[in-house]
Amino acid sequence: MSRLKSNALIMRPAIIGLAALSLLSACSSGGKDRPKADLAASQITTIGVNSYLWRASLDSLSFMPLTQTDSNGGVILTDWYVNPQNPSERMKLNVSILDQDLRADALRVAASRQVRSGSTWVDAPVQAATTQKLEQIILTKARDLRRAAISN
Repeated sequence: MSRLKSNALIMRPAIIGLAALSLLSACSSGGKDRPKADLAASQITTIGVNSYLWRASLDSLSFMPLTQTDSNGGVILTDWYVNPQNPSERMKLNVSILDQDLRADALRVAASRQVRSGSTWVDAPVQAATTQKLEQIILTKARDLRRAAISN
């Protein structure tokens, strides 16, 4: 056996032991020294995904009929929504929460749009700005929920 392999086999248990000790020492404070902001950390995941993003998504889409919600997978699907002020157009949304952190890239909104052509609905393009605006609304609401939790 080469000397390099021998040294690696000897050092591996030592490195694992040191890592375990550092993890245990980090947990020893029992949470007594935690700052107040930790109570509303950006990574709240008691339901499988970030709770702030989940609640903000549900609140923001509350005017639309929901067909499926999965808090563990972070998926919200809506049914077709027809705006009463524009009955010749309808939209359907798919919201995905992709991460446990409250971050802009942890949220994705996909939209489908149809317009009425005679008596049938025809697929129509959705402007990128539409989904970006929806993501921005949800993220702003999620940040507001987090700020409210910190201030309490």
